[in-house]
Amino acid sequence: MFALADHLLHPEGDALPRDVDAHTVAALLARGIACRAPVSGAVYGTLLNDRAALAALGETVHAAPYKTPPKAPILYLKPRNTFAGHRARVVVPDDALGVEVGASLGIVIGRTATRVSADQALDYVAGYTLVADLSVPHASVYRPSVRFRARDGFCVIGPAVVAARHIAAPDNLAITVSLPEREVFTASTASSVRNVAQLLADVTDFMTLSAGDVITLGVPHGSPVAHIGDTATLSIGGLPSLEVSFVGAAEQDGEQQ
Repeated sequence: MFALADHLLHPEGDALPRDVDAHTVAALLARGIACRAPVSGAVYGTLLNDRAALAALGETVHAAPYKTPPKAPILYLKPRNTFAGHRARVVVPDDALGVEVGASLGIVIGRTATRVSADQALDYVAGYTLVADLSVPHASVYRPSVRFRARDGFCVIGPAVVAARHIAAPDNLAITVSLPEREVFTASTASSVRNVAQLLADVTDFMTLSAGDVITLGVPHGSPVAHIGDTATLSIGGLPSLEVSFVGAAEQDGEQQ
């Protein structure tokens, strides 16, 4: 079981995450603390679960290499080297390309889920978190590229996991990404092809999700691109906001946590 009473937060320097109330989380974050990722299970990204992203492929979805629109969720793994937490400093591999900052709702699994129905799927959710699913911008979404999506620090999670009871409508949450001197990017979880329950039902039809695993609802189409020197602030609904800074390789100081 992965269970939490309220908000799970892992301040940098603490040996273990803390299960605390929203007021305590707000007070700690207001002090400017950095955090580790509050989860340690497998993290799976979901591709083309945004209606606009699927529509943007147009007729190319019927041509090679795709040949047909996806009939099941398209997943990719965010391996452990990608994990980072609130106020992470992430290296931009190529500043000319930058890094796409995808704000995605992370669904945290509470107990082993195998072939669950959509009607029962939410009973398997322990809570939700904010995931900055980062990638090097690229055109093709066929067979998601490890070198574009699995760079060090390219999965920033947190600051907290919020218990599911606090998130009454996960399928209708506002999404924002703020970057310096740019218009705030806005989206919504309501634009998902599969909502939270249907995504879990469809994924667990062909694979088991374990307690503590995270699966993202997917990155909104048109997510903004950050460059060296930028700091992004990501928000989804009432979840605590997540902050990520982007640096050059020479500026990176120590190992991402």
